[in-house]
Amino acid sequence: MIIFFMVVAGVISSVIYINRAGSKSNNVSLKAPVTKETGSNTVNTKELKDDTLTFSVLGDIHGNALKLDNAICDLYSVNNNMDAMILNGDNVDQGLKTQYAALNLIFLKDVNALPKTIIKNIGNHDYFDYARGYNSPEDVQNFKNLYFNFSGEKEVYHDRWIKGYHLISLGSESGNTKDLGNVNASLSDKQLNWLKGKLGENHQKGKPIFVFLHQHLCTSIKGWIGVVQSNKLNKILSQYPEVILFTSHTHVLLNVDNVKQNQPFTIANTGGIHYAIQPGEFGITRLYDESQGLYVEVKGNKTIIKGRDFIRKSWIFSKEVPGT
Repeated sequence: MIIFFMVVAGVISSVIYINRAGSKSNNVSLKAPVTKETGSNTVNTKELKDDTLTFSVLGDIHGNALKLDNAICDLYSVNNNMDAMILNGDNVDQGLKTQYAALNLIFLKDVNALPKTIIKNIGNHDYFDYARGYNSPEDVQNFKNLYFNFSGEKEVYHDRWIKGYHLISLGSESGNTKDLGNVNASLSDKQLNWLKGKLGENHQKGKPIFVFLHQHLCTSIKGWIGVVQSNKLNKILSQYPEVILFTSHTHVLLNVDNVKQNQPFTIANTGGIHYAIQPGEFGITRLYDESQGLYVEVKGNKTIIKGRDFIRKSWIFSKEVPGT
């Protein structure tokens, strides 16, 4: 076991990347044991019924294996019997085998603390290689193939049912090209038509439908458009007020952007694992000592979304989304 953790630490230290914006050290250490947290931060799993769905949503890991490990261990202390974990894009800072390998080592190390279902979505950084310029169509496909190997998916958009609830993942079909740029999501008509069909699949009025996309539809950072086809996507989702859309990408602090209801659907910002952003009047401030994400409980048609501070092991907010 000691040798294993030495290998994990060695590989991780070799691939903790240099962020283009500039990376700063953090005080998160690689943890070997998983401990049980007590007090109000812990969910009483005995009170959760078998039909209660629980999951976490983590966005913008950017290959930071140490902070991912810290979040996994903290979530286990909150609820050691979660149904799923969703990684909502920018899993790596660059779409490189070494960075994916570091995350896979964390999954192996924390196997007993992880839920059985881990859904891995694609983001814009998963299309990056800083040593190269804009991507060619062949480059885009190569980055997709690396994502497919990591996620086990066959397409950048996919879905599954858990405990009778529908979880639908969307994903940009290109990235870092001269035409698209390096941050926006591009969703084809094929994907949007697929989404229409999936939203209507076994639809029950008032029962929440969970949709995930790395790029945002709205943010406190003025003028930042996240999805090229944002109008089309918004029109589709607006037909289903039961939808709760989880987006990442902005890194905005969860005490600034969290849950917006009656859009007419609901939009939840996931925060960021690697670092957070504080919007200001004259720009933004990157906060590398922060690490945030979401914990979600679904009981019948009622959804409770909680923001989690993984550094301070505390809650940031708790909001209820009632069934419509």
